[in-house]
Formats: sequence, structure tokens, C-alpha cells
Amino acid sequence: MSEGTSDTVRQFTVQHDDDGVRLDRWFKRHLPQVGFATVSRWARTGQIRVDGKRADPADRLSAGQVLRVPPGGTQPAATGERARPPLSEEQIERAEAMVLTQDRAAIVLNKPPGLATQGGSGTKEHVDGLLDAFGTAPRPRLVHRLDKDTSGVLLIARTPGSAAFFSKRFSTRSARKIYWALVTGVPEVYDGLIELPLAKQPGTGGEKMMVDKSEHGQTARTRYRVVDRAGNRAAWVELQPLTGRTHQLRVHMAAIGHPIVGDGKYGGQDAFLTGTISRKMHLHARRLIIDHPDGTPLDVTAPLPEHFANSMAQLGFDENDGADLPDAPKEFSREEKKTVAKAHAKQYRKERRGERRKRGDGPSPYAAGPTGAKPPRKAKPAGPKPAGPKPVGAKRPAGPRGPAKGPPKRGRP
Repeated sequence: MSEGTSDTVRQFTVQHDDDGVRLDRWFKRHLPQVGFATVSRWARTGQIRVDGKRADPADRLSAGQVLRVPPGGTQPAATGERARPPLSEEQIERAEAMVLTQDRAAIVLNKPPGLATQGGSGTKEHVDGLLDAFGTAPRPRLVHRLDKDTSGVLLIARTPGSAAFFSKRFSTRSARKIYWALVTGVPEVYDGLIELPLAKQPGTGGEKMMVDKSEHGQTARTRYRVVDRAGNRAAWVELQPLTGRTHQLRVHMAAIGHPIVGDGKYGGQDAFLTGTISRKMHLHARRLIIDHPDGTPLDVTAPLPEHFANSMAQLGFDENDGADLPDAPKEFSREEKKTVAKAHAKQYRKERRGERRKRGDGPSPYAAGPTGAKPPRKAKPAGPKPAGPKPVGAKRPAGPRGPAKGPPKRGRP
């Protein structure tokens, strides 16, 4: 690595430990005196170059690339990174209580709801601020994030090398992330793929996303499966994000008319259930499967937080029903997508039936639905009805009116 003083153009060669890291994270590691605003300005004006080409702060670097950094933007090197205050015993205990497993390359936490992953304006308590509890030489590093109110598996890298390794797995989508959520209502399609592009909602400072089918929308894909239902009141769904957009799962479920319970930001009042069901958000990063530097896949499952587990019990759901590893996401055929699109359109018309429509109202930006496949039609068994109780979890056979509607209904709590 070569470098000059802050008043001359500098060149750095990306090392193997930084392979796959984002450009803005590279600056935080190696030139912490250069603030993010400065990095963004340099990138916007073309002053930062990677192998001679313009670069964006979100671009990921590869080992061997040459990074050109313009002069200025630094304070005297002696100041270094801003000193962090030592953690209290209570903070250390809190950090250690989150640990699910750890080794020489990784620390896997079960992040509680309400705790931010990183700091920001007005956010003083966050996971990143607690990482000194696990050592400072080198300091553990975040390699992905969860929303503040989302709980579950959060992977921390112990070394710069493992950080680069894990970051590359997330960026290439080879890591499998499985979430559990409770949603209001029950999707008509029980195993589907939601493909709705997302963009930042104007006027929110980037704090809220929206479905955007224009050229500005970024591709976003979510595989989902209904595990069980509580009548028509709520459903327990398993979610697999196939892309990593901000708030993707929350926006997608709200977009098909079934917001995540407790997510008032995207579901409004429709996201809350009556009775004693908690008003906290019910989205949990249940399981992470990712390659490990030692060659053995890392497979970790996080227990549900208290409010989520209580809601599951009140709605009559059994956690064991979601214990099996879901199939790897599949691509649906054009005919399957057409079938599901028709089913969703039918559901949408049914929900709108009886509503008074105002002249001039335009179509909802959330009117597009999921793609996937309905449960196959089952033939009605011939002969007398077999004696004995119906097996737990069995679906009602299809009758003259069509196929079964999905998971068996449960009584309201």
C-alpha cells in the first residue's frame, strides 16, 4: 500500500482483507479522519477513482484494485479515530447475553427488538457501540444489519479478513436468510414470490421506502410461505429475501395487503390486531446459513423474543411447525405467474367490493401482487369417509368449489 500526505493525491492498493468491502467502509477502516460526507462529495465529483474509473460509496472493492484518493479531507494523523468511552459492566453483560455462538472468525448475536444496529442522529445505544465487549484488537465489525425493531440473527466478524469473507457472501446473495413474521389477514397465495421494485419515498429523508415501478425503482424479490393461519385474522409467514433492499420485507408484505403485525410505518392502523396481541413489530430473523472461512457452513437459529412468542401462543401457533429448513427459492414459470396474478386480482376485487370509489382516484401503487403457485387441486376421495380423527395439519380436500384455501383454520384465542 502506497500513500502520501493529505495535501497530495494518494494511491492505495486494496488488500485481501478488504476484498468485497464497500468503498465507504474502506475509508472508515483506513482513513477514519475522512467523514462520510467528504467521501460522498469526492465520489459525486469524480475525484475518487478505482482502477481509473469513477466510484460510488456503495461500490464493493476487490483485492488488487488501485484506489485514488484526492488531497485534503483529513485532520492530523495523530488524532486518529475518536476515542470511545469504556463500556459499563451493565453494557458488557447486555452484549454477552446476546451471544448465540462465537469462534475465531465470527460472533453471532440474537439482537433484541428496539436496539439499533448502528448509531445515528439521537441514537446512543446500539449494537456497534457494544462490540468493544468482545475485544478491541482488532475490533469486531458489523457485516450486515437489521432494522431497529427487527429481532434475531446478527452476524459480527471478528477480524478484517473474516469481515471481507462474510461481506462477499452477503453481497453475492449466497447467504440464506430466513425470517418469521406475523401478518394481518391471510394471503390467498400460500407459497409465492413477490417481485416489486423499491425506491426511497420522497420527502422522508430516505427513512421510508415505497413500491416504484419507474426506472428509479430497484429490483426487489421476496419468497414467502404461509406456515399457519389463525382463521382469517392473522397468518404466520416464513420470508426469504432474495435481494437486500432497505425495509424490503416490510414494504412487500404491506404492498400485497398483509402488513407485518406492529409495523405501523408501512401498514398504518391495519397493522395492529385487537385484543392482547403486542403492538411491537413481529418480524424476526430466525435463521442464517452462510459459508464460514474454515469451510464448514455456519447455521444459526435465534429464539423468538418474548412478545413474539406470546403472540404465537395466543394465536394458537406451534413453533415446531416451522422447524424444517424451507426449500431453496425456485423460479416460477410464466404460466404460474399468470395464474397467481389472476388469483391476486380476484382477491383485490373482492376486497374492494362494496366500497364507494371516488371519481378520479388512480390505481394504488401497491396493487401489484405476488407470483407463485396455489396449492394443487386434490381429487375428492371415493367411497365412504374414513373413520377416526383428521390428522393434525391436514388440509381440507378440494370440493366442487375448488381447492383447499391453505393451512387449517384455528379458533380465535
